[in-house]
Amino acid sequence: MITKVLVTGANGQLGNCIKEISNNYPQFEFVFTDIMQLDVTNQDDVDNYLNKLMPKWVINLAEYTAVDKAETETQKALLLNANAVDFLSEATTRIDAGLVQISTNYVYRGDNPSFLTENEIPSPISVYGITKFQGEIEAQKNPKHIIIRTSWLYSVYGDNFVKTMRKLGKEKSEINVTSDQWGNPTSAHDLAEVILSMISKPVYGIYHYSNEGVTNWAIFAEEIMTFSSLDCNVNHITTKEYHADADRPMYSLLDKSKISDTFELTIPEWEHSLELIINRLIKEEQK
Repeated sequence: MITKVLVTGANGQLGNCIKEISNNYPQFEFVFTDIMQLDVTNQDDVDNYLNKLMPKWVINLAEYTAVDKAETETQKALLLNANAVDFLSEATTRIDAGLVQISTNYVYRGDNPSFLTENEIPSPISVYGITKFQGEIEAQKNPKHIIIRTSWLYSVYGDNFVKTMRKLGKEKSEINVTSDQWGNPTSAHDLAEVILSMISKPVYGIYHYSNEGVTNWAIFAEEIMTFSSLDCNVNHITTKEYHADADRPMYSLLDKSKISDTFELTIPEWEHSLELIINRLIKEEQK
């Protein structure tokens, strides 16, 4: 039996990664939408679209991700990260469909240097984090919810830290990158596979997912330069020296035991996944 899956916000990193592998999941009939096809911030649009399509799953990838801009564009962040999730949660519940909501390490305060399980109480310190946590609350109104908190997402698609560092590495002999924020990089390509595995045999609830291993942004940048064969020195600076508008969690170490055990996953080390993505980027540049 074919299961219909609606993917919202499908033109972003994660959406493109799911599109790339969608043919490997013949049990699913995917419908990919972005704002031109479905405005998730409009409740009538959401209700009408879902009532007509009648999907069994909605993977919501539409979100406001500009962490620093969110400090002043609060209503925009709230609309996409919380209100839209409320509309999707209500609509999916009404048609008995499951809802996958992608969340973030930014829901945590970030002052705990130990690994965080899903039982850790969120306490966000930025507008972005607050709105994403509100989105989690909305998503949980649907009993058939899967919420995935992830961190430091990158891919071959769109704008992300890896592509920015590679661009700067080609242009500059040295760059400044913060070294006092610790966390887990995540390949969106790996996460896309995980999401489709999870909805194949769903166990509802909140989960953490990132690649294995711990690093900071400066070391992450150094590895990007190494794998890219770029001669660019990475200067380690503090978060205070960076002068960002939004506060960041200093520690975002996600414990993946729950998702690994529940879905029998083998999670790749972050360096391994990073090298694969950079090799792809290099090959695409050489075409």
